[in-house]
Amino acid sequence: MALISSGIERVRAFELPGGIWADGGYVGTPRIALIRWWSAWSDKFYQIYVNGQYAGVTVDSQQRQMIVQIPTSLESPVRIEVFAVEAEQADTDFSSEIDSSVGQSGRVRISVLRGQDLPIGATAQVYFDNSTGEIDYDEALNGSPIRVWPAWQDKAGFGMSRFGASDFGCDSAGAVGFGKGSFGHGQFGLDADTFEWTSPPLCAGIYKFAVKVTDEAGNESSSSESGQVTVTPAPRPAERISISSFDKQTNQLVLSIS
Repeated sequence: MALISSGIERVRAFELPGGIWADGGYVGTPRIALIRWWSAWSDKFYQIYVNGQYAGVTVDSQQRQMIVQIPTSLESPVRIEVFAVEAEQADTDFSSEIDSSVGQSGRVRISVLRGQDLPIGATAQVYFDNSTGEIDYDEALNGSPIRVWPAWQDKAGFGMSRFGASDFGCDSAGAVGFGKGSFGHGQFGLDADTFEWTSPPLCAGIYKFAVKVTDEAGNESSSSESGQVTVTPAPRPAERISISSFDKQTNQLVLSIS
């Protein structure tokens, strides 16, 4: 893993107002925040991720603060993370390394292998057990079917690609290249890719999911079920929070919510 989380402490975020009135009121836009941190590293660069998305990188290894854009989030807190990276990887986006399958909003991301054996025109439906332990195949969770091959250029096969310019019976010119897709899941030298679907917000609980793929005629091509997935939605942001007291001797801060 390229992202280094150890050795970074005392991360603080300060939302910066667009302006302050004489009576103490302020302009809350644009939504930007000053992020500061302490680090034990002296030879690393630092990247900031907001809700799992790459937000910026420091200009050198000595920088310990940065301003980033933050979203307007009324349903869940904004998650800000600071990681150290090697200098040569400073400009690389490592969002895929951050586990967001169970995110702050209680959503679940499902990834399905899109092998070339799936027929052209195939669609996928996602089902779940609604935390009951038994998957309900009568009603799909995703609503409208998911097109497995939304672009015909992605499907390899006889006559599907550059006809006559590739292996007879394969026409692999449009296939995913070696190491370009889900490494190790496809044929050697071709590889395979995946398609993803993100669920709507779910309540806290333990769920099981299933994906069923059918062809254009409605015949089932493949199906698979997941193991148990724990969903824990983040709490709603605190409103009208204020400092009640602070004890310097014990370093204890007491907050109150009106």
